[in-house]
Amino acid sequence: MLVFKNKKAEHDYFFLSEIESGIVLKGTEIKSIRLGKVNFKDSYAKIINDEVWLFNLHISPYEKTTYFNHEPTRKRKLLLQKREIKRLKNKVEQEGMTLIPKTIYINEKAKCKVLLTVAKGKKLYDKRETIYEKDMKREYDRKNKNLVK
Repeated sequence: MLVFKNKKAEHDYFFLSEIESGIVLKGTEIKSIRLGKVNFKDSYAKIINDEVWLFNLHISPYEKTTYFNHEPTRKRKLLLQKREIKRLKNKVEQEGMTLIPKTIYINEKAKCKVLLTVAKGKKLYDKRETIYEKDMKREYDRKNKNLVK
């Protein structure tokens, strides 16, 4: 199973809830995803006319094709049920909430899935605290590793 994580989002947002959704892709896009040509930078999802759309997800053009290639940052439709979309819409309407793609993966049935999260942006002091906690955990793990040897 191929998994691509949005590591920058973990630094910039608090994750509140997650939902798995399908994504509508073209043939060359799925080939590029299988090669690992995905970039999450500044990607987000938005609900427009009771449909969920994914914006700014960069999937590099497939190298072995010429004419029928895709646009790298086009908007892509996410496949969710109506009740899931309504639930997401209610959560996103709260102040400061946004939809962020956390991971993209290809499951056992060879379907590409996106794990969407309802997230709230971190303030600068929250980001510093997260960095401090990661450093302390890394230091703790390093000391424990030396004690085991």
